[in-house]
Amino acid sequence: MSIWTRITAALAALATGEGLSVVFERLRTPPERSVGFTIAIIALGAKMAKADGRVTRDEVAAFRQIFAVPVAEEAAAARVFDLARQDVAGFDAYARKIKAMFDGQPKVLVDLLEGLFQIALADGHYHPAEDAFLAEVARIFAVGERCFRALRARFVPDAPRDPYDVLGLPHHATRAEAHAAWKQAVRDSHPDRMIARGVPPEAVRLAERRLIAINAAWAEISAQAEA
Repeated sequence: MSIWTRITAALAALATGEGLSVVFERLRTPPERSVGFTIAIIALGAKMAKADGRVTRDEVAAFRQIFAVPVAEEAAAARVFDLARQDVAGFDAYARKIKAMFDGQPKVLVDLLEGLFQIALADGHYHPAEDAFLAEVARIFAVGERCFRALRARFVPDAPRDPYDVLGLPHHATRAEAHAAWKQAVRDSHPDRMIARGVPPEAVRLAERRLIAINAAWAEISAQAEA
């Protein structure tokens, strides 16, 4: 059963008048966390689409940069988007529900935030309202300022880039410490590990851009140490 079929089933279980917040409550158990992850990105992406005042019908195309969405399943993704856009609940309420759903799994929350950055930049622009939106989501997720800076640097052109932020290291870290942090970051970004923590197989392409940044950070730190 595909992730999209399971999403359709999850949405069909909603009682009249209930919103996506109810879905988040019901998807906290491990077997369905990949469904929760997917709905979370689409739902927060829908809220973010309103942040810059540029709501378009290109959202599914933006999601295609993260998920493999078969043409036959586009209606399921679009329904999640429309439900989130119409829901009176604010994005902060969604973010808190999502934080609770992945309680004790900070790496999954970083995965989610990374997906939102990718959606924000899908149209080639990064609006100040989107930056404020993502900063608040990051605060609710408690991912830390350094992690947020590293994600922004990875996606936003001309944003300050610090290789130590990417690897979560202080600037006085030794080359050996940097090498160990790089190896751990590569392991954490392996598709098998991402799937194990709830990222659906359809979204493991998130790892591709991350690995480029991780390897570039290590190369820069290593070159500085050898200079």
